[in-house]
Amino acid sequence: MATYDADMSEATLGNVPFRVDNCSIERTLGIVGEKWTFLVLREAFSGVRRFADMQAATGAPRQVLSARLARLVDEGLLRKVPYREPGQRQRDEYRLTQMGLDLYPIMVALMHWGDRYLSEPDGPPVLLTHRGCGALVEQHFRCADGHEIAGPREVTPVHGPGASVTAAGSPAHAGDAAS
Repeated sequence: MATYDADMSEATLGNVPFRVDNCSIERTLGIVGEKWTFLVLREAFSGVRRFADMQAATGAPRQVLSARLARLVDEGLLRKVPYREPGQRQRDEYRLTQMGLDLYPIMVALMHWGDRYLSEPDGPPVLLTHRGCGALVEQHFRCADGHEIAGPREVTPVHGPGASVTAAGSPAHAGDAAS
């Protein structure tokens, strides 16, 4: 069984270090792991859909914003929806897909971390409230059986069915590793 200690740089299988070669975190960062992409997503979650509005809100250079929007569309996080203002040419709005919407907990976690460690002395610049009752939104981790998880020391990483693992410097598929 794999264990994790905050002082360790990688998880271990028994006493043998292992690294998942097809890491989901690494793959996700390959798509969204860049400042402008997160700012585009922040605006999309805030309801901004049009290029000019997104550029004004993010301050991104036109070419950078165009490239980020194209990548997010290509990766399936945003979709283009055509619109036309009277007397203008057709343009596209950018709307979150389900794949994009599923990034919301990550965005909220980043915001809460920033609020905790980087806010001004007066407090966070934005608060998230539940539309139904007005209470502040909080994030919690729970296992599938409903137990609340306080932090990483209560979590044990184990190989998933699709893991490709390197143990002691030699590549292997998770099914090949002893567990």
